[in-house]
Amino acid sequence: MRVLFVSSEVFPLIKTGGLADVAGALPLALARLKTDVRLLMPGYPAALEAATHRKVVADLGNHLGAGPARLIEGRLAGSNLPLLLIDCPQLYARAGNPYLGPDGKDWPDNAKRFGLLSYTAARLCADKSLIGWQPDILHGHDWQAGLAPAYLAAWGGPRPSTIFTIHNIAYQGNFDPSVLTELELPALSFQPDGLEYYGNVSFLKAGCWYSDKITTVSPTYARQIQNSAQGCGFEGLLTARAKDLHGILNGIDDAIWNPASDPYLTQHFQPGDMQGKAKNKAALQRELGLPMQPGRLLMAVISRLNDHKGMDLVINCLPDLLMNQHCQFAGLGSGDALFETGFTELADRHSHHMALHIGYSEPLAHRIMAGADVFLMPSRMEPCGLTQMYALKYGTIPIVNATGGLADTVVDFELEGPLNAGRGFVIEETSPQELRRAVLRALALFKDKVEWNRIAAGNAALDFSWKQSASHYIDLYSGLLREGGGA
Repeated sequence: MRVLFVSSEVFPLIKTGGLADVAGALPLALARLKTDVRLLMPGYPAALEAATHRKVVADLGNHLGAGPARLIEGRLAGSNLPLLLIDCPQLYARAGNPYLGPDGKDWPDNAKRFGLLSYTAARLCADKSLIGWQPDILHGHDWQAGLAPAYLAAWGGPRPSTIFTIHNIAYQGNFDPSVLTELELPALSFQPDGLEYYGNVSFLKAGCWYSDKITTVSPTYARQIQNSAQGCGFEGLLTARAKDLHGILNGIDDAIWNPASDPYLTQHFQPGDMQGKAKNKAALQRELGLPMQPGRLLMAVISRLNDHKGMDLVINCLPDLLMNQHCQFAGLGSGDALFETGFTELADRHSHHMALHIGYSEPLAHRIMAGADVFLMPSRMEPCGLTQMYALKYGTIPIVNATGGLADTVVDFELEGPLNAGRGFVIEETSPQELRRAVLRALALFKDKVEWNRIAAGNAALDFSWKQSASHYIDLYSGLLREGGGA
């Protein structure tokens, strides 16, 4: 099968969030399953510099008033995966964040910038002569790729089957209707049975409306976005298309997140031999300036610091857990100023029990994951989540809220669950009291070292690699081709 993957960011070329991880890892897993995958993304300066084996393969002309553009073929750094970059300096030759200007606000021409991404994807699907290769499947990711199936519908004629993946439904790519002309889309498409969304042009609506199939990043999230609490206004459309909506859990890159080979760890360990985890805990306590006490429960957070991630619950609970329950805490992350200040003030008051790093450090993230006993992730909404899977892989028992991918990957210690679900502690109510009770339950189990180590080792043996997820996508692609999706 020939699959065109369309994404606005791809790890390791450029990353702002989990979308880049998926777009960088899933195509590689698909390629290992004998799928001919090619990645299409904007030619940001960092991406053009990092891609290998670059060569110009097509003149894209001047569309959408974007200025001259060309298509550059290369390879994803560190792999042989074919990469297609849209070289359009007028739209993409900007330093820093791919979505935001130096003022922290959206680039004012984002509709045109990602409209060209979708337009180019559609051209690759409709014009075989452009590069001498044409996909059987067009797979777009998040709102930035949402217009691609809309262009194909507007142009008519033969087209490939189309799949659109929602990574976070809260990000929708909504723009004033005036952009319709510059996007070179027919006025007729601006209607409820099209890309109109509450008076705006919505890239996300276009992807959901025009694609043959819709996927999202976990089974539970697929159900949740069909109700008003988490559907962000799309629940009606998604309920109507429920038979075409599939929740496929993301995977993790276990070549990078693997305690048996992680270069950042003091000592490697694996499910059959977890002794190295204790040495990593001692090394982490030493590094962070915490008392080297193996008998104290060491809690960890690696997260954006905001209320969406439930960090207000953590701040509320920490004083009691540190002082009265004799826990320790290691935190890594950045976010809203209110939360950065709240965590910093706590760390100042409880410096003997709490260590905090505002910002991000990849090596420290790995060492915290390997050295902590429990990982706190009480997110109010989490489409999939990856860090809870990292925690499971590293034998660090997660405490999570029952939402999205957290509900699909972490089964409560006291409950039976799917064969491939991790054991942890699950809260059903997002309140400080519930989070504190979950930590106290973990503390009680922590005293039984045999049972604790058995659960940690069992979690570390679980397979959350991309292999499983990729096989589900292969099944979806194959089913679409059998059904004759497209035209």
